[in-house]
Amino acid sequence: MVLPLLVINFALYLIAACLAGWALNRNFNGAAGEGTVGNGTITLVFLILALVACMAGLASCLAGLHHVRVYRHDSLSSAATASLIAWLLTLLAMGLAAKEIHTGGGYRPRRLKTLEAFIIILSLFELLYLLSIHAGGFLKGANAPAYAVITSGRHGHHHHSHTTSSGNLGGQPHEGHVDYGHHTDRKIPRGHVAQPVTTV
Repeated sequence: MVLPLLVINFALYLIAACLAGWALNRNFNGAAGEGTVGNGTITLVFLILALVACMAGLASCLAGLHHVRVYRHDSLSSAATASLIAWLLTLLAMGLAAKEIHTGGGYRPRRLKTLEAFIIILSLFELLYLLSIHAGGFLKGANAPAYAVITSGRHGHHHHSHTTSSGNLGGQPHEGHVDYGHHTDRKIPRGHVAQPVTTV
C-alpha cells in the first residue's frame, strides 16, 4: 500500500511545485507589466508556502522509497519524520488555499485553481501515506523484528560426560579429577584447592 501512495504523491507534488513556481515567477515579474495572478498578499504567501510544502513532500517521497528498499527501523524513523513534516506544511498550504478560494478576487487562472485543488488533495494523500507507513512499522514490529541477532560459537558451561574405568556412563568426571568443562584442559586432583593468583 505504501508504494502506490509514494508514486501518486511524488507525481502530485512535482506537478504542484511546477504550478507554484510558475505562478510565483509571474507575480515576481508583475512589475514588468506581465500582470499578477491571485488575490495579492494571500496568493503570494500561499504560493511560497505551497512551494516549500511541495519540496518537503518530494523529500518525504524519496525517504519513503529508501525505506521501502531497505525496510529497517532506522529508515522507518527518517521516512516517518519527513512525511510528518511534509503533511503539516501541506496542511498550512491547504488552509491558505481554502482562504483564497473563499475570498476570491483577483485574476485566478486555471493553473492557479489547479494548484489549489492539488494542495487540498495532497493533504489527504499525504495523511494516508503517513498512516500506512506507521501501520507497516507497527505490523513489522509485531510480526517480524528488524534485526535478527545471530549468535554463533557461544560456549556454555556444560560438563562433558566421561566414561569411567568400569564402563559406566553417568556424566561423572574421572576418578580423582575435577572437570572444569571444555574451556580449559586443566585437571586438578580431587580435594586439592587451587591457590588464588595474586598480582602486585
